[in-house]
Amino acid sequence: MVNGTDAASRHTQQRTINKPITLIAVQSSAHIMQIKDRKKVYDGYFKMYELTVEQDGHTFKREQFDRGTAVAALVHDTEKDSFILTRQFRVGSESDLVEVVAGMIDAGENPEDSIKREIEEEIGYHVDQLEHLYTFYSSPGGTTEKVLLYFAEVSQQPSDGGGKADEHEKIEIVAFSEKEFLALETPDAKTIIAQLWLKLWQKR
Repeated sequence: MVNGTDAASRHTQQRTINKPITLIAVQSSAHIMQIKDRKKVYDGYFKMYELTVEQDGHTFKREQFDRGTAVAALVHDTEKDSFILTRQFRVGSESDLVEVVAGMIDAGENPEDSIKREIEEEIGYHVDQLEHLYTFYSSPGGTTEKVLLYFAEVSQQPSDGGGKADEHEKIEIVAFSEKEFLALETPDAKTIIAQLWLKLWQKR
């Protein structure tokens, strides 16, 4: 394992060698689906809408799960040269998951401020450097959720983290070496994307 200083240097160097990604517009041959009506059918911790849509002269219904916009971050402790993840119970999987730090953007909150807040709440670290990696939909076939994924460098942990008690969060902090993180088997999509980003960075 390389030492923390070297790790911080080589991960910071990535910012200067990243090349812009060119997005290629794909011409769709499918007929456009138009949303004609939107009705809220559930308003709880999350929201659900029933959409009336039209395509090729046909009108039909589709359900849409309004999940909001999320932020996530692969966190690298440059002092210990370790990657800091979380373990917590997730209702969707009905199991504990090891995953990168993540949370929802609060109303009126800037995404960068949101992920810095989540990192402090969940793992107790102050963010030294932050870089946006990707923005993606988690499951566009039925949910509105968009995820902004970041790479965060940290070095100081002023608090214990663990999540917010008033939100019933009980989060365990898990640290991995780079080799351990890349070998981690996880069903969590954002964590897999973070692993693939790190593997691609290593090949540069």
